[in-house]
This record gives sequence, C-alpha cells and structure tokens, in this order.
Amino acid sequence: MPRPLGELEDAVMSRVWEWNRPVTVREVLEDLRRERSIAYTTVMTVLDNLHQKGWVRREQEGRAYRYEAISTRAAYSAALMNDAWAESDNAAAALVAFFGMMSAEQTAALRDALRVVDVAGVTLTPTEEPAGPADAVTRDEDPQGEAPEGGAPEDEGEGPRR
Repeated sequence: MPRPLGELEDAVMSRVWEWNRPVTVREVLEDLRRERSIAYTTVMTVLDNLHQKGWVRREQEGRAYRYEAISTRAAYSAALMNDAWAESDNAAAALVAFFGMMSAEQTAALRDALRVVDVAGVTLTPTEEPAGPADAVTRDEDPQGEAPEGGAPEDEGEGPRR
C-alpha cells in the first residue's frame, strides 16, 4: 500500500513527472524557489528519501545524481484510489458515493477509460450513457471541445439519450 506523498514530496515528484526526464537537485530547487524559499540540502534530502522509498531511480553523473520517476502519476493515483476503496467495508456503496462526487469532466474520463479497458461483465454502449450535464464529452462536441449548456445536444425527434 503506497503511503500518500507528503506536501514537499508531492511538489518534487510533480516536477519529476511533468518533466518526464532525469532531473538534478539543482533543477528541482530552482523551480521550487519560484514558489517558496527552500535550501539545496532540503531538496537533496527529499529526492534521496524518494529514492529510498522506490519512487525515483538515480544515476550518478559526475559528483551529482540525476533522478527519474519509476512510475507515473497516474499509477500513483490509481494505487491510492485502490487502497482507499479496499479500506471500505462496503465497496459498492463507496463507489456509488465516489461516482456521485464526480464532475462532468471526471464522468467523461471514467466513460472513456471504461471504453479502453476490458472489464469483465461491463458493457458500455451509447444507450447506457446518461444524458444531461454529466454527459459533457460526446461525439457532438463543438470544435473547442465544449458541450453546449445542459449537456450534449440531442438529435431532433429521437428523445433523450439513455
């Protein structure tokens, strides 16, 4: 079970994930200093701790190390969600509550993800998709990628989508 990253660990890992290349302590330090006052040794300690915890690998280059993420932010997020869900004494109720908290964009992302993965016993067809604000991403989007107010447009004469 991965422990959630601390605030500073997350700030450092966010940069490592975003840059998607081996980074030095100095590069991370300079970027972090745009937001806060922080010492070189603090960033070096955080990256060393992340290495010991298995979040980054490092390779020596001269007298310094270059650090690279071992997994993606998406994999980290998925592991945290899976662990949180596993802690529930009622998995179905936890999912229902979670889905109820989702924004229209998150609902669309879930729908897209279900189309990509093969989940045993789950079939997603256009007739099973809900209409309305939660149906923000459809094939009927405008060129800017935004659905009209109130959700996706309905074809005339066909009634609401289900």
